[in-house]
Amino acid sequence: MNTPRSPHPSDQDGRDDQGHPDGRDAVDAIVAQWAEVRPDLDPTPMAVFGRIFRLARAMGDRLEEAYARFGIARGEFDVLATLRRTGEPYALSPRQLSETLMLTTGGMTGRLDKLERAGLVRRSPDPHDRRALQVTLTGEGRRLIDEAAEAGLAVQARALSRLDGERAGELNALLRQLLAGATD
Repeated sequence: MNTPRSPHPSDQDGRDDQGHPDGRDAVDAIVAQWAEVRPDLDPTPMAVFGRIFRLARAMGDRLEEAYARFGIARGEFDVLATLRRTGEPYALSPRQLSETLMLTTGGMTGRLDKLERAGLVRRSPDPHDRRALQVTLTGEGRRLIDEAAEAGLAVQARALSRLDGERAGELNALLRQLLAGATD
């Protein structure tokens, strides 16, 4: 289902975002080289995952820039966002945070130290277990994560704006299937 997309300024001369006159990109060049030296191989997986890896790197860099305006890196964003999306009272144990973010407890401690020094989270005794701690988002932390999340979503929406809503939904469904197959 090919839906025409709205013209983009870089499309006016028939070139894509990378300046290629036929819409080809660097991944196409790599695939063509492999086809030349190994015509017996099907490079389709290389093309798909090469673009996914390049997209992830490019978007990661753009998100880092967006979050840097708030004085946080992506790792700190992840901690604040995890606390924020849990809802009131925006609190989890350090272990729950570590498990959710797939971090070692040592890695989590470093992030929490930085966020606590900045006044964005507070560590306190768990009211249900005196031996445990809980990490709570402060009012300043909630304000900052709400603004940073909006900024990050704006970056992502700009990148996704090349696709209409239906195609974005199709891409999302395809990526969900691909991810499920990669993690089986």
